[in-house]
Amino acid sequence: MFPAASLLTIIFLALSIAGSPVEIDNSPITLPIARRLNLSDGPINLLQQDKARVTALRENSLSKKGGHTVSTPVINNALGYLITVGIGSPATTYNLIVDTGSSNTWVGANTKYVKTKTSVDTREPVAVSYGSGSFSGTEYTDTITLGTGLTITAQSIGVASTSSGFTGVDGILGIGPLDLTSGTLTNEPTKTIPTVTDNLYSQGTISQKVIGISFEPTTSNIVTNGVLTFGGTDATKYTGSIAYTPITTTYPASTYWGINESISYGSTTILSSTAGIVDTGTTFVYIASDAYAKYKSATGGTLDTATGLLLISSSQYKALKNLNFHIGSETYALTPNAQIWPRSLNSYVGGSSNAIYLMVSDIGTPSGAGFDFVNGYTFLERFYSVYDTANSRVGFAKTSYTDATTN
Repeated sequence: MFPAASLLTIIFLALSIAGSPVEIDNSPITLPIARRLNLSDGPINLLQQDKARVTALRENSLSKKGGHTVSTPVINNALGYLITVGIGSPATTYNLIVDTGSSNTWVGANTKYVKTKTSVDTREPVAVSYGSGSFSGTEYTDTITLGTGLTITAQSIGVASTSSGFTGVDGILGIGPLDLTSGTLTNEPTKTIPTVTDNLYSQGTISQKVIGISFEPTTSNIVTNGVLTFGGTDATKYTGSIAYTPITTTYPASTYWGINESISYGSTTILSSTAGIVDTGTTFVYIASDAYAKYKSATGGTLDTATGLLLISSSQYKALKNLNFHIGSETYALTPNAQIWPRSLNSYVGGSSNAIYLMVSDIGTPSGAGFDFVNGYTFLERFYSVYDTANSRVGFAKTSYTDATTN
């Protein structure tokens, strides 16, 4: 489970509106993303908190209650993507975590919900337990404004009467699969709640239930380094074409944006084709314990007690081979530089300034568990990713940063 108190580190991705997905004829919808490391409590063990999210994703993805399936989404207290949204008319501004690993939208953790003429109390109690904490309250419908040209009417939102583990943010904007909302309405546990993406589509604001996400490698603790697109993709953020792969049918990865892939280090397979997930809320790449042991041996990395990451020497770095992710008929290679933590940020995670740390870690269970990898931010900052709800698929494309040497 996650530390249940404050957000020790949060990478804020403050989102604002400026353009639109290329597939849409009306005004473009583009959301620039800014990353900020909050180090008010000093250096943090990012890996420890990151692993807590991965563990909760794996163990709490679905549970059985009263004969039906109940989802338990989770939030990483060390990593967040924040969007500034307006709710109500006149609107009150809230800073919400954008998360592909959960699907409920709710407010009130810090800035309290302000009722206006567009607020409708459904009188439905709602509650969600996260690895990092929880919230409970009442479900409302209200108008959400993400920016010019991106307004959602009658969006279902939870209004927290109590919450824990969300210091510094006001709640969550969930953009995960719809089924993750099942079981969150106390009196109607089998009912799902339409997500923001669902309502943008049903109200005609976007023509496809598609989200495109672009990140860029960064060596700064505060930087605008990405774009989120509702309703399609942004062709300026990737090169070549997008290749799609279907959502896996293997449980529990199928609960999330789960896919099948195999992984090789150089020409040596370290993880045979298996199921795992793609997750914007996870920082590192996690692989099954047996695959991790092979990777550790092949790279010569040793476990660093201060950071929890694998430490390699300069000579070992020079000898690193590509880490290849084989997804469908395509191969996506993390170059040696893409496999290491940005050296200029070492001190922020408790590391030595001149050390070289690998960003691949042990998921904690052997392969064959149905949740054998997590392709987190380390992977996603090198490849454009697309989340296509209608066609139940995830897409990837190379970018101008795929082979960058910024780390």
